[in-house]
Amino acid sequence: MSIAASELILNPNGSIYHLHLKPGEVASTVITVGDPDRVELVSCLFDSIEVRAQHREFKTHTGTFCGKRFTVISTGIGPDNIDIVLNELDALVNIDFATRTINKNRTSLQIVRVGTSGALQPEIPVDSVVASTMGIGFDNLLHFYGNTESIFERDFSEAFIAHTQWNPNNAKPYAITADAGLLSKFASEAFLKGITTTNVGFYGPQGRVLRMPLYDAHLNEKIASFRYQGKKITNLEMETAAIYGMSKLLGHQALSLNAILANRANGTFSSNPEKAVQKLIELTLGILGS
Repeated sequence: MSIAASELILNPNGSIYHLHLKPGEVASTVITVGDPDRVELVSCLFDSIEVRAQHREFKTHTGTFCGKRFTVISTGIGPDNIDIVLNELDALVNIDFATRTINKNRTSLQIVRVGTSGALQPEIPVDSVVASTMGIGFDNLLHFYGNTESIFERDFSEAFIAHTQWNPNNAKPYAITADAGLLSKFASEAFLKGITTTNVGFYGPQGRVLRMPLYDAHLNEKIASFRYQGKKITNLEMETAAIYGMSKLLGHQALSLNAILANRANGTFSSNPEKAVQKLIELTLGILGS
């Protein structure tokens, strides 16, 4: 059964609607960054670049590093953009655009987020890197999809809801683990291991106050004090859980790596955030390209 034109939207040149990419232009290893300007920070280390595309905040370079093919793509900020990027990346490798049918043989991508984050625990220094063993989403994205029971860490999220006295008017938090195989590649001491929250905003949802009061002024403290089977939440950002959930539902492997630019517990911020991000990019490419 073919997929309707209203569901799989293609541009006149045959590229997919938002990403402006065609089948064959995506490598099996994909690095995602939030900021379009960070795409060049990754691709400038490539040996060569074969594909360059950009539409809105979605910027893509595909090339080679140490003889291995990579794609680096900017997602912009937030889970809503992850819904677009992950669905369209999957379509590019698992749907025949000519017949609008799903391929019999499925392709599994390796998707590694190289992003920035804020720490919630005082012992995590700025400029360190956290590899997310789990993402806990405060967004509503995954609740729109079926077959999620097999990927949700239900006991963890229920314990979290009880501990934080979660506002029932908010989306119900969901927890999803990283891909174990990808995580094992980043087992060196250069990467701290932690659990990452994915928020729906930068200010109120992450406990920042400018002119509007918060519903729960102590939420960050509750998140930081939560413990489950010896595990604690280490940092917060805006994409990890969505990437983990979409990847598992679509059969891809995903890992989120976080350069810690701020420590919310200590009120500190990196004196050189560009250097911290560059260090993470080089570490990531070195490991994935070896």
